[in-house]
Amino acid sequence: MDCRSHKFYHVDGFDSRRCLETYFSDNPEMVFGDESLKFPIEKLHHIFNAGDIKGDILIDISSFSITHHLYSACDFFKDIYLLKFKEKCVMEMNRWLNTRTGAFDWNHALTHFTKLEGNSDQCEDKEIKLKTAIKQIVKCDIEKENLTDPVVLPQADCVISAWLLELISKDQDDYIRYLKKITKLLKPGGQLILFGVLNATYFMIGQDRFHYFKYDENYARKVLTGEGFIIDHCDVLKRKAVSDLSDYQGVIFITAHKKK
Repeated sequence: MDCRSHKFYHVDGFDSRRCLETYFSDNPEMVFGDESLKFPIEKLHHIFNAGDIKGDILIDISSFSITHHLYSACDFFKDIYLLKFKEKCVMEMNRWLNTRTGAFDWNHALTHFTKLEGNSDQCEDKEIKLKTAIKQIVKCDIEKENLTDPVVLPQADCVISAWLLELISKDQDDYIRYLKKITKLLKPGGQLILFGVLNATYFMIGQDRFHYFKYDENYARKVLTGEGFIIDHCDVLKRKAVSDLSDYQGVIFITAHKKK
């Protein structure tokens, strides 16, 4: 289907809360638990605890209003900055960060993480630790030279981008151009962590159909190596969810670095 008939995540409006409830909640009808919830939590738990990725500054530039993939990060980075394209996402995340009435409940994801850690009775402590590590939530614009203008952020030891590049890219040229912009947030020798959906063309939020740029594992690897990155780890989880809300075939996790 022509992508021009689809909406674009960073251009068009969408219901941020409905998106969370559809793809990241503990609602009984939410069928994406393995791919959207458990996979990022488990992969980052494993990769950070391996001890090779750590530092002072972590920048997360991910889609939607998600935080669950960052529970491990607050043990390995002093300061975390969150970048969001949509004002609604900034508001949603500030509501959670400041424990305001009506904030999205991530307790199901937090419980899964603390069980991995073997500390299932320390959910509240872990959430407080993550919130304390988050220094700023910044609205950004992918088309600006400085994505966060007028805010100037320090360069990061690690950048995480989850489920984002395929949402904002119309084609291969966009994907490469936006990847270049995101990786400018890194210090020389910094670590890049990507999550993505493979071979997808759309996802639904309510009655609205949103665009995905379709690519496969080989393409992701080729682009990163073409940009001078060395891939340290790559893992693909084939789709388990049964739903017509999206047509993706799997999800991918990549860690990579550039030589100093």
